[in-house]
Amino acid sequence: MATTFKTLTSNDVTTTRTLLHEAIPMTGSLVSGTYGGSTVADGSEPHIKNYSHGMFQSVYDYSYLSSSANHVFDITVGYSSASLLREFTLASAQKTKKINLYNQMAQVLVGHSTSGSIREFDPNGDLTETGDTKMRECIFLNFARLLTKDEIKKGSFELQLGVGSYRNPHKTRLKITDVSGSDGYLTNSPAGEYGILYATASATPDVAKLVTVGNRSYKCGLIFYQAGVAVISGSVFMTGSGTNDTAFLQPGGGSDSAESPNIVGSQGVNGPPEMITGALGGSPNPMGHHVNFADLLTGSTIQTAASAIRHRIFNLQFNNTTELNSTIYFCRANHNDFNYSSNPTYLTGSKIRVKTSTVDSPVSYITTVGMYSADNELLAVAKLSEPLKKTPETELTLRVRLDY
Repeated sequence: MATTFKTLTSNDVTTTRTLLHEAIPMTGSLVSGTYGGSTVADGSEPHIKNYSHGMFQSVYDYSYLSSSANHVFDITVGYSSASLLREFTLASAQKTKKINLYNQMAQVLVGHSTSGSIREFDPNGDLTETGDTKMRECIFLNFARLLTKDEIKKGSFELQLGVGSYRNPHKTRLKITDVSGSDGYLTNSPAGEYGILYATASATPDVAKLVTVGNRSYKCGLIFYQAGVAVISGSVFMTGSGTNDTAFLQPGGGSDSAESPNIVGSQGVNGPPEMITGALGGSPNPMGHHVNFADLLTGSTIQTAASAIRHRIFNLQFNNTTELNSTIYFCRANHNDFNYSSNPTYLTGSKIRVKTSTVDSPVSYITTVGMYSADNELLAVAKLSEPLKKTPETELTLRVRLDY
């Protein structure tokens, strides 16, 4: 153990932050469930886990019963107690759970107002109680910490979502991105930084019919970077006009307002597009249409709704972020420092082994840097790749980095 120490001052210490990113691509075959094969019933795929509480559905990258499976994300739906869906005429399956889910996500991600009430999601990032642009019917994607690490990289999120009819769900496809996230993110959330999600027509060549949004950017959700949660407005499944095979992204049941995300409109030709897969989509409802998104959100269980939405995810990708914080210590050995060693083998017969005559300069070889506390307690050890020769004619600066 060394018997001499050199105190480090503020001039010898600095801190740095490095952001490391990984690309996380999730193809539709994994998310939508074709991983299990066409003969597997919706929601029963081996990598899809459902729970007895029925409040969300989990997606894995492999059969979740396997020890090598990794949790990818959870998907669920919910609507606000102020939504018009609370008075919907169809059966209201799991109504309380859907409202509770919305409230739970809202109070964590957007917090409470000054009056103590839970704020509603707003596509503009407005957390005040005023305005009629609240997202009251939402789809929630909760990504696993294994994928997001410290946060989702701002500006990297992309989701291609089929919003077409039951017969051709992917013919009409939206590309949902946080295009302004890298420099236009918001910070007024208790869950950290978040960005606004914008929907545009997908540029995929094989898409026969694209959603039209005019010349305006359509705000359709929020992405919370540190929390790893994407909140998608139910208005992405809204149609202003069209037939069974076309859909136009005009929320509000025929309204041309790009800021009104409520999904409840007339139930005729201007109503929401056909939406569901599986048994519920196989036969029309009493109004002569396949189950639309409003019907799905009220008349189906959360598990059924999650499966239906999941089968419409064509592609999902983002970059994660690992924040690496470092403290760098510059250990400076001046010409008259550390020229002797405290190693017992440095001496033999009270003479320095590396000196052949008394006029020779002392020589030492530095192999280790020890970081000590104020009371000389060893806290960390840094090893050099090779011994460094130190004499009174040389000075050395060793850079020691502690990552955390």
